[in-house]
Amino acid sequence: MRERIEELLGKLDLADKVRLISGAGMFRMAGHTGIGLAELPVSDGPSGVRGENWDEREPSVSLPSGTALAATWDRELLDEIGALIAAQARAKDVYAVLGPTINLHRSPLGGRHFECFSEDPMLSAEMAGAYVRAVQAHGVSACPKHYVANDSETDRFSVDVRVDDRALRELYLYPFERSVAAGAWMVMAAYNSVDGTTMTENSLLDEPLKGAWGFDGVVVSDWTAVRSTEGAAAGTDLCMPGPPMLWGAPLEAAVRAGEIPESAIDEKVRRILRFAIRVGALDGSPRPAPEFGDQRAAELVRRAAAAAMVLVRNDGVLPLRASAAGHTVALLGPGAADPRVMGGGSATVIPAHTTTPLTGLSAVLPVTHTPGVWLTEGLSAVAPELITDPDTGTPGLALRYLADGEEIGRQHRATGTLVLFGDATAERATSIELRTRLRAETSGEWRIGVGAMGRVRLELDGELADEGELTMSGADPVAALLHPPQRAVTRTLRAGQVVDIRITIENLLALPGLGVFLGLTLGVTPPRRSEAEEFEAAVQAARAADVAVVVVGTTEQIESEGADRTTLRLPGRQDELVSAVAAVNPRTVVVVNSGAPVEMPWREEVAAVLLSWFPGQEFGGALADVLTGVREPGGRLPTTWPVTMADVPVLDTTPAADGTLTYGEGVHIGYRAWLRSGVEPAYPFGHGLGYTTWELSDLAVSARTATVTVRNTGDRPGKYVVQAYLSRTDSTIDRPVRWLAAFATVTADAGESRRVEITLPQRSFEHWTGQGWAVEPGTFTLHVGASVTDLPLTAEVG
Repeated sequence: MRERIEELLGKLDLADKVRLISGAGMFRMAGHTGIGLAELPVSDGPSGVRGENWDEREPSVSLPSGTALAATWDRELLDEIGALIAAQARAKDVYAVLGPTINLHRSPLGGRHFECFSEDPMLSAEMAGAYVRAVQAHGVSACPKHYVANDSETDRFSVDVRVDDRALRELYLYPFERSVAAGAWMVMAAYNSVDGTTMTENSLLDEPLKGAWGFDGVVVSDWTAVRSTEGAAAGTDLCMPGPPMLWGAPLEAAVRAGEIPESAIDEKVRRILRFAIRVGALDGSPRPAPEFGDQRAAELVRRAAAAAMVLVRNDGVLPLRASAAGHTVALLGPGAADPRVMGGGSATVIPAHTTTPLTGLSAVLPVTHTPGVWLTEGLSAVAPELITDPDTGTPGLALRYLADGEEIGRQHRATGTLVLFGDATAERATSIELRTRLRAETSGEWRIGVGAMGRVRLELDGELADEGELTMSGADPVAALLHPPQRAVTRTLRAGQVVDIRITIENLLALPGLGVFLGLTLGVTPPRRSEAEEFEAAVQAARAADVAVVVVGTTEQIESEGADRTTLRLPGRQDELVSAVAAVNPRTVVVVNSGAPVEMPWREEVAAVLLSWFPGQEFGGALADVLTGVREPGGRLPTTWPVTMADVPVLDTTPAADGTLTYGEGVHIGYRAWLRSGVEPAYPFGHGLGYTTWELSDLAVSARTATVTVRNTGDRPGKYVVQAYLSRTDSTIDRPVRWLAAFATVTADAGESRRVEITLPQRSFEHWTGQGWAVEPGTFTLHVGASVTDLPLTAEVG
């Protein structure tokens, strides 16, 4: 490979080289026909492969989120997930998937908490390594991100993280180190700075990434994270997106002027060429992808979602049995019919279908349903079945691109939510027009409106209904893209009435380096009962039912890229609803549909609590499987769940006035900080109940290998996650009370015993010093059990 790379490099002049290290488009790496290198599309991909465009006409499989995948503690499941990701990538002609996200859960308030794996560096590293190996086994590159200390969203473009070297090495860098050891072909440099230097120019790209770790792949900038032309002399190899503003022509001029050595550019090009060879792009022969039809993909996502669900409380009500004749399940809560299957931001994909708790549970049990509460006063995207494209007569709407009044493009779109980001036609447009016919399902007051950025004109039945400017309220454009500001009007409609809608948007938002950056929502709110009537209807349904299942959760605005949370409380009256339902039905099950911890003040009032995370497109089927016992809730907590936000020992996500965010807790984050504080959380790291019982015995240690007997003492098959922690009470080093060293996932039939072997890695015994890694002489204590606080077996390890 080395000889071929040098041969190809010799055929390129300076302009060619600079072009190859600068993006050719929003999600496209540059090519060069003279050496047989086509352009290489890449895609966002932590929870599915969207492709180059946000387009419902090119749907993607929606996978469980990062916290959900980590909750499985299952490396073998990641092998299957990686194969599906690779298959989706190849189907979309994508060569690199921008994931996994392997920053840590330093604070539960982190806006992208759902997208990351865990609060623990070892669990994150294991999941990251499995993800990278699985995707790249099929010739598609993974891209672990965001290197490094990009653990919160507040001021994410400019925050300067101050973190001591030991915490940086032992915690935040460790998942990246293990990803490189797994063979990662690409790594993404973050927006933030670390210790005063922006990450796209930070010396951490050289050491340890490219130096001690031997990373020989491509360091790609996060989108627009390149800050200067001179910074091209540093460790970032690929500036995205394109066409470039700070690299490209300015960089070529700087090299010709002798300000940046051409040898620095050559090294970046070598890495680009090595990457192209690995993914089969240089000779036009990418590796064939695994075969994944729609049914096989859906079955895998459904099984993975069930494996991720964590049962944190159960008084015996679960699994549900077939109800007696005439009895029903009251399915309540805002997430029952309108759940969140994914988090917001670049992790968003558009699936061909989703299943809801209502559809999933109704298929197997007699169900009555009402939401009880609504979470938003704003408009929701109109259901496609309520709108008709006036040009085609099919469900959806007509989209026209106009340049100074002249049509330059027309599309039929099948959704009420559009994202025009990286859209070539939108780049040439001066205005955009949406037309559709809305059919009212019920009689009453309907709110009709639009979410967008720019000057908006809304016409109903040919008459002007509203007009005005909608502007971005915050500093992060992602929020404006995915949750644009809204304008709306109210109209009284009768059931079956059809309204012609025309929406025109001018003054389209365009951002430097990103172009047109526009999210559009045709939104409606249909007539509905008053808040008090709806709440009471849910309570009465629960009173009359055999079992009440309440699905609660967060909103798209609360857990999304671009903003950190300010509270761990569930929005709206959800807590009040759960308590009211539990008061009239002792067999109340609460399903928490969030990607990160929330407060659950009612948790001891209800019979069972099941955490579903953001489970992907097969939520409904997976939930029905778990609630009825077809599958076991296989998850264990990858992060600690607090009782209240006030208890959380590490919360800070807000930079100081000088723009710095100090990680003053050092190595004590997550359960480590909880153990040191002595405060008991609602549910500890590693916790999770299945539908059977277990017994551990006969722990033995030989050198750095531990063996233990795991016996299923229940009456059905199940899964057990053997967790091994180390401690050192007499240490001269500032250590956590305990830290995760290794784990193994075991399945066993009723009554079956398994002898499990766990290798304790050298790094689990090491600590970072200014001179490198060291092991403190003496013995460590090994603790083995089911969670960080449930560790019945101990042994000494030398």
